Amino acid sequence: MTEKDAKSAEHVGERALTEDGKKIVEESEVEGVNTAFATIMAKHKPNQWGKGHLQLYLLASVCFLNSTMSGFDSSLMGSINVLENYTSYFGLPNTGTASTGIVFAIFQVGQMSAAFFVWVADWLGRKWLIFIGTVGVIVGTVITATATSLPTFIGGRFLLSFFAQLACSASPLYLVEVAPPQYRGTLAGLYNTFYYFGSILATSSVYGAHKNLSHTGNLDWRIPLWLQMVCPAFVSCVILFFPESPRWLVGKDRHEEARKFLVKYHANGDENHPLVALEMAEMMESLSKDPVTNWSNFFDLRVLFKTRARRYRTMLNMTFAWFGQFSGNNVVSYYLPYLLANVGIKDADTKLILNIVYALISYFFATAGARMHDVVGRRKMLMGATAGMVVALAITAGTAAGYVHTGSKTSSSASIGFIFVFGAIFAFAYTSMQPIYPAEVMANDMRAKGMGTYKLTGGCAGFINTFAAPIALTNIGYWFYVFFVFWDCFQLVFMYFFFVETKGLTLEEMDDIFEAKNPRKASTQKKKVKVRTVLDGDGKLENEIVPKFGC
Repeated sequence: MTEKDAKSAEHVGERALTEDGKKIVEESEVEGVNTAFATIMAKHKPNQWGKGHLQLYLLASVCFLNSTMSGFDSSLMGSINVLENYTSYFGLPNTGTASTGIVFAIFQVGQMSAAFFVWVADWLGRKWLIFIGTVGVIVGTVITATATSLPTFIGGRFLLSFFAQLACSASPLYLVEVAPPQYRGTLAGLYNTFYYFGSILATSSVYGAHKNLSHTGNLDWRIPLWLQMVCPAFVSCVILFFPESPRWLVGKDRHEEARKFLVKYHANGDENHPLVALEMAEMMESLSKDPVTNWSNFFDLRVLFKTRARRYRTMLNMTFAWFGQFSGNNVVSYYLPYLLANVGIKDADTKLILNIVYALISYFFATAGARMHDVVGRRKMLMGATAGMVVALAITAGTAAGYVHTGSKTSSSASIGFIFVFGAIFAFAYTSMQPIYPAEVMANDMRAKGMGTYKLTGGCAGFINTFAAPIALTNIGYWFYVFFVFWDCFQLVFMYFFFVETKGLTLEEMDDIFEAKNPRKASTQKKKVKVRTVLDGDGKLENEIVPKFGC
């Protein structure tokens, strides 16, 4: 062997061994914002169809039913408001006025009131607040469905919305905290897509009752009101048998229960899976520094604002709450029959059928979008959708104006079509992230109170929308769309400069993101590491992470 060959062989031998003499079997490169998690996913990704994951999906699917409550109400009220039996019974006018707005907007008042009690999720636990909320919805439904006067009807809607808000606040909290990091956007994001499932149930029931029972008196609108309790009644019967959130358990020093949850549902029963050790270590470190709410600080909101990082988190929580309710979507969901009337659709049956079609299209796109958030990322999805909403609303305004000034049926059809396009775009990106993104950006000790802040802010935006919309639609017509065109342009710019990316991060690892000088930039900055599979002295294979560089 020549001297050159000897040196070459020596060099290869050195490369085949680590600094401490272990043999390198395999070496690869992993890229991600969270390199520790990325490495585990590259080498030890749990089977997404394993027994534990399938059981977790079943738990989540039950929680999804709580989301039907908001969708059921929005479409229910928009649908029965075109029924003559309903409007004549309570003496409501056929056109949008303040009284119509109050009947609709009392739902937001109830939601805002309930926002002050979301902290109960930190006291009793996530599943107990879901139980309290669903039982309360049953009581509110009984009152509204049997109401004989408008004040009683409005009071019942307040109670219904108050308790629905408790259940609908605790459900995303639970889902975000129990979902595996790699599927959090998908699993938790699917929750809000059932808003449209509730909408489909409501519009279908109103249409069926109107077609078959309108001649019997008031059954065509009372039966759909009774159906509002079906989904929450089922959830209330089973929710207390569910396991509690592992993060809540760690916050209550019930570490072994939390670990058992992670082993069973995140690692499919593998007690030695590295994902279990990573998540437990991060939860214990985070909650040891900032414990969850206890009896002495239930109403202490300083936890939301006491540091720069926390103010940034709360700002994102509140702005997305407002954006999610003030992008033009609430006007469409509650007042689609009015919008259709503005472009020449007068027949009640046609309005109800189009309401059903709108809900079906939105449900399809929302479900597809829930998966894409874990593939494309939250920021890109939200910004792309906002740009699409601007275009759709601009065309809707232009075609509606064309119909008003010319009576063109082509303009009328185009306006209706782009209302549906707008709904599909909003559902694809926004629906699944409401209220998942606001929960993701909050620290563990902030999350319950942060969800209260989210619901309060969203309720304010929704109240303004639902109270002002019928008056605005009656008085300024298509100019109402134009307003939302400019507002959505503002949303797009704001998201670009301030919204962080949460894809691929555990909830605890976002702490480092928000401590950075520019959280938005830090959330999109990926790092590269080398991952080695080495043979140790006992002949066992193990993985080692070798930091490389940031990019």
